[in-house]
Amino acid sequence: MTTSRARAYLARIGIDEPVAITVDGLERLQRAHLTRVPFNSLDVYAGREVRTDIGWSIPKIVDRGRGGWCYELNGAFAWLLGELGFPVKQLGATVLLPTSEPMERGHLALEVGSERPWLVDVGFGDSFIRPLPLDDAGPHDGGSGSYRFEFAGEETTLIFDGPDGPEPQYRFGSGAFGTDDFVEVSERKRTDPQQKWRQKRFATRLLDGGPDRVTLLEDRLKLRRNGEWSERPVEPGDEWERLLRQWFDLVP
Repeated sequence: MTTSRARAYLARIGIDEPVAITVDGLERLQRAHLTRVPFNSLDVYAGREVRTDIGWSIPKIVDRGRGGWCYELNGAFAWLLGELGFPVKQLGATVLLPTSEPMERGHLALEVGSERPWLVDVGFGDSFIRPLPLDDAGPHDGGSGSYRFEFAGEETTLIFDGPDGPEPQYRFGSGAFGTDDFVEVSERKRTDPQQKWRQKRFATRLLDGGPDRVTLLEDRLKLRRNGEWSERPVEPGDEWERLLRQWFDLVP
């Protein structure tokens, strides 16, 4: 039986009917979340409080209509999936992107499923938009490009096969973590002025379930339609805030 809180969460992501506890149902939920709940740096950039516990993230997403970063989005989504009946494990990952500082548990991702494990993520920006099977190296169609895994002992690395070659995304082990395990690194990233989260505002989400996407950066608006990116400059101040409201239904 779905709780009233879970029903409110489903309504927030635009789902008002039962979702099958299958990989197809999981993909539907992932795409809906990526469409309706923006991944963004707004609160961290503004120096506001950000926490990792679901007592914080669920009201922020469901009641306040905000988005957030991985600890909030994937932490809350893990709760929703568990309420719906999906087996979920929270993974601590090290981000390997060239623009990020590698740090233990610098990213929270999800393993979902029991008979077959799937990697799911609603808090990594422009990334895969459908579950990826963790028991198969791939390559796999991530809905927005080709992804594969490299296995090395207990560690797994997610790799995007980009147009210029392989691009490692993040590395994770098999251990399960609770939201409290991410508090220290979340606070470090939130308060360190050298972190990109504190230096630039951005927001991004899927359009209509993807793979089309909109991304608002500090100085430009980017749109992906039918696999092609277009962009235009954006003036800071009123125009930036107007586009944030128009495309993301958010205020800074």
